[in-house]
Amino acid sequence: MGNVESSSHYQKHLSRFLPDEQADIDSVFVALSGSGEAVGGKGGKPAKKGVTLTMLKAHVKEALPESMVVRLYNGMKSISLSEKSPGSNGQVGKEQFVIFMSAVFKGNAEEKKGIVMKMILNTDSTVKGSQIIEFAEDLVGSVVHVLSYRKMLKGWNLKNVQNSTTGIKALASQLVSELKSADGKRLEGGQALDAVCDESSIEDWVFRVPQVSAFLTVAVQQGLPILHSLPDQEQETFPLLPACQGVRGSRFVSLLNIPSITYINSHLPSELQHKWRLLFASQVHGESFTQLCGHIVNQGPCVLVLKDTDGYVFGGFSSCSWVVKPQFQGNNGCFLFSVSPSLEVFTYTGYNDHYMYLNHGQQTMPNGLGMGGQHEYFGLWIDSNYGKGHSKAKPRCTTYNSPQLSAKENFTLDAMEVWAVGDLPESATGTGPKSILDADPEAQALLEMIGKGRKSDGLRDPADGDGGDN
Repeated sequence: MGNVESSSHYQKHLSRFLPDEQADIDSVFVALSGSGEAVGGKGGKPAKKGVTLTMLKAHVKEALPESMVVRLYNGMKSISLSEKSPGSNGQVGKEQFVIFMSAVFKGNAEEKKGIVMKMILNTDSTVKGSQIIEFAEDLVGSVVHVLSYRKMLKGWNLKNVQNSTTGIKALASQLVSELKSADGKRLEGGQALDAVCDESSIEDWVFRVPQVSAFLTVAVQQGLPILHSLPDQEQETFPLLPACQGVRGSRFVSLLNIPSITYINSHLPSELQHKWRLLFASQVHGESFTQLCGHIVNQGPCVLVLKDTDGYVFGGFSSCSWVVKPQFQGNNGCFLFSVSPSLEVFTYTGYNDHYMYLNHGQQTMPNGLGMGGQHEYFGLWIDSNYGKGHSKAKPRCTTYNSPQLSAKENFTLDAMEVWAVGDLPESATGTGPKSILDADPEAQALLEMIGKGRKSDGLRDPADGDGGDN
């Protein structure tokens, strides 16, 4: 942060917080240091009692991994003051604590760069790519840990998702892949480990990758905890996790893990990020293309996730409801993604409008579900003969610029799940009397596929969507 005129700099940062927020900061510092003075102290001066690393660890307890507590402490200590303060005696003073909180919750990338540098290696000079990767893994892992510890997983049960260990590494690698070295080059492959980054690299990274600031905010807010008088920033500006609905019992285990869910969710339109509702899972509903269609047609935007028999996990986001018809549908909000072996999202190129396709029962057109590319050459394809698919991209899918997502170009499907995201569209809601077809999505889908929709649909409200809270 550099040397500052202590009093004026402190007051500037303190003034960013409303009185209730100042009281929150004060109560946490009092709990950390045992100081009984208010934030403003007597005559507007901050209290002089400081916080040691031992005190911080004792306060945080098991909410954060110890390695992240040390990093947070180094970040607090990085605030340099011009006059004598507890910070100069191996402790974090009130001024440093307030300025640190101001930078984390209210600051811009320039304010955060020095703090993040210190959290990475406790240095002011340069850091290596390998050290940034370790920091990113620590940061992502801490967020997963604290959300679980505080029971803030929003209905996601760790027993119903994949182990997060590999997901933490994958998301950390993805975040660091956005980093540029001191010479302005993107860090790619093995060279990323030895690349040298300076403060300008870190500032650019924090500015362009919002997850870094968001994860740091959650780690501090829920780890200490602090600033409960603030509106829930994680909810309002960056909903890390959507609420999970529609999962019943222990039979279902998602193909996703918590880090991959947060990453995919961050790429959805903001109005869809608050809720995911399970529509279809092959392990629950069976391996049937007709069942798949019956559960996902007219259910609004969806996230599809597939796993092939080689263990690759990938999928796509459909920006509007799936409809059975022999034409391409959707819009440029659609995208494809990879979860394993790497985590990445691939958005539209503008080359064509072949966003999404769903068809069945036609002799002249392909029958199946596809996204991107062209007929017989999709970026992602599931054949109506359920169990077979392809991901053809030599070298890239024309619609989404995605590579081959599956291990083999023609793959065998091991498992699949589909989530409706956001609120249920009006066309799929209602409380009217239900038809016998509502209880049999396969029969309903069959009628739609042969062009014979339900005659009663125009005479009654559509049925409630399938799904409910955990």
